[in-house]
Amino acid sequence: MYYSLVTLLLSCQNISKAYAGRSLFQELSLSIFAKDRIGLVGLNGSGKSTLLKILMGLELPDSGILAPRRGLRIGYVPQTCEFPNLSPQEILINSLPPETPHYERERLAKAQLGKLGFSDQVPNADCLSGGWKKRLRIGAELIASPDLLLLDEPTNHLDLEGILWLENFLAKEAPTYLVISHDRYFLQHVTSRIIEIDKAYPKGILAINGPYAEFLAHKETFLQGQLQQERSIATKARRETKWLQAGVKARTTKSQSRIDEAEEILTEYAKIQERNTQKRAKIDFAATERETRKLLVAKNLSKGMGGKTLFRNLDFTLSPGSRLGLMGPNGSGKTSLLRMLAGEIAPDCGTIKKADGLQVVYFDQHRAKLPLHLSLKEALSPKGDFVSFQGTQVHVNGWCKRFLFSPDLLGMTIENLSGGERARIAIAHLMLQPADILLLDEPTNDLDIPTLEALEESLLDFPGALVLISHDRCMLDRICNSVLALGNPDQAELFANYSQWEASTKKEMPSPKAPPESHSPSRSYADKKEMEKVERKITKLEKELSSFNHLLEEKEIAEDSGRLSEICNAIRLLETELEQLYLQWEKLYQQ
Repeated sequence: MYYSLVTLLLSCQNISKAYAGRSLFQELSLSIFAKDRIGLVGLNGSGKSTLLKILMGLELPDSGILAPRRGLRIGYVPQTCEFPNLSPQEILINSLPPETPHYERERLAKAQLGKLGFSDQVPNADCLSGGWKKRLRIGAELIASPDLLLLDEPTNHLDLEGILWLENFLAKEAPTYLVISHDRYFLQHVTSRIIEIDKAYPKGILAINGPYAEFLAHKETFLQGQLQQERSIATKARRETKWLQAGVKARTTKSQSRIDEAEEILTEYAKIQERNTQKRAKIDFAATERETRKLLVAKNLSKGMGGKTLFRNLDFTLSPGSRLGLMGPNGSGKTSLLRMLAGEIAPDCGTIKKADGLQVVYFDQHRAKLPLHLSLKEALSPKGDFVSFQGTQVHVNGWCKRFLFSPDLLGMTIENLSGGERARIAIAHLMLQPADILLLDEPTNDLDIPTLEALEESLLDFPGALVLISHDRCMLDRICNSVLALGNPDQAELFANYSQWEASTKKEMPSPKAPPESHSPSRSYADKKEMEKVERKITKLEKELSSFNHLLEEKEIAEDSGRLSEICNAIRLLETELEQLYLQWEKLYQQ
């Protein structure tokens, strides 16, 4: 019988880490094997990013053993990527292993730039946007052919097109990786194993083979089993408590081992009770009592920036219960439209009519950064020990618990909090402002999955209007009851929901132009033969393109977003190849 050998790349046994006096995780153990595609999830502040740094060797555990395979090469993509003032090609060349032959370095770098989607004319790496810096860093790590790639929130700063690109890129280029992400659709598409760090589990960790949907099902089964276990132990605990409380006289004949056994049962009961106490952020936006049906009416809005028209002739109405998602690539004007609705910038033409006394609250993706020296208490409750929420004075101790902070941490400075914990502070500030309209620009960045789910539920319950920009497809699918697609200045389209918008984008792939007729009496025999060869290839590729476009209309394909992504990437590759063939044909035709 044949047994396949799975290569162990790295293991850690019983590692613990505390930071700024706070325990992140204790006695954590996990192993990573070749071909593993692991998604790492957990609450903000549970130590996910710190664990990646420990695996990378950038930090040391307080205790425990880290055992990488001898000669293991690890690539690491942090949340924020910065580069020196060099071209992207130079960055990639410098990232190649030293043993790479000199004559190969430029060719390999150019090939990688093509895979990353860079054009020939791009600024130096230090001037790239956050999304393109993230692409470049991923490409720079993979060009060195690591045995294991560690990625910390790689979808942050990427638009939806960039996320779809990343899903396909990882599938083709990265055989083994561990990725931290709170993007539920992304986890579903790119992982074959999910690991969650959470004190709800006996060993602080739960690992399930399979994509994210399977993990959720197994997790639910496990937690239900743990609740049943608690109920079973509760009966024993009550009996032992009565026995221990019966007094010395009743226990004179009892052995010390019987007493020790009772103490063990009570200790186990206390631990399982604590694990079964599920914690979620309590998010509840403050809304006004307004009853008018039209909160805001936009007519004929147009806006251009830097000589580029973003959108024109835009019309829509926001009423209580409207939940409008804004879609489109980076630079299509989504944030500009949000700022226009907030009154920060004016339209080039058109009108925005607001109801009298309308209260608009705007959540900016580039949140005003709190000074790092502030304490958590000062950040959450800057005016003293109480905050005013929905007409009630709430003590800061209760307010911090609402956002999953322990009162013991109120003295901790902001600089010692994770990105997700700082994001929860920003949400807390947002909740204190009564609103008729919420304008949210990427509110999901850095939020953990339980907080995302709590945010979604709160937005569904919010009685006012909502305009949302997000690359979180799961949130868009669940929240929005209309979607406005930007990107084409002359044709901004309104869709019923995100799924309808996604299906539409798959059907709107541009069709290639047919080459001109081939006849020229002065053309050489060799040129004619070459033209015929190119024409045959064009015909073949056009048939393949047509077949792929027909696949997009099949219901089974439309419901499988992973397969959709593969087909769309294949279509893009075919169209690129066809464009090159058309150029070659035209060149031959003109000779």
